[in-house]
Amino acid sequence: MERLFLELYLDEDVSVLIAELLQARGFHATTTLDAGQMGRNDEEQLAYATSRRKTLLTHNRVDFERLAIEYFESGRTHFGILVAVRRPVQEIARRLLIILDRVTADEMINQIRYF
Repeated sequence: MERLFLELYLDEDVSVLIAELLQARGFHATTTLDAGQMGRNDEEQLAYATSRRKTLLTHNRVDFERLAIEYFESGRTHFGILVAVRRPVQEIARRLLIILDRVTADEMINQIRYF
């Protein structure tokens, strides 16, 4: 069954304000704080997002590229990784809204995208 809208899980290096801005527009965005996952390592964060079929949003390109490769090589599925360049919160939210409007959840499966 096709999943239309991405549900985001924000890594703890991403401002919680981004989640609030997206939620105000009707999108699902959960923070590590909301999920009780503060202080978990990157592998645990991706596993948590995956277990809930969420696309992970991070600024941490290097570690999550490595994890995406590990998932691919081991045949595991994740529900997408979005890597945001550090910019003002409102700019990140604006760019995310474009992605959320154009990319389906199913299109993000096993993908890593940069913006």
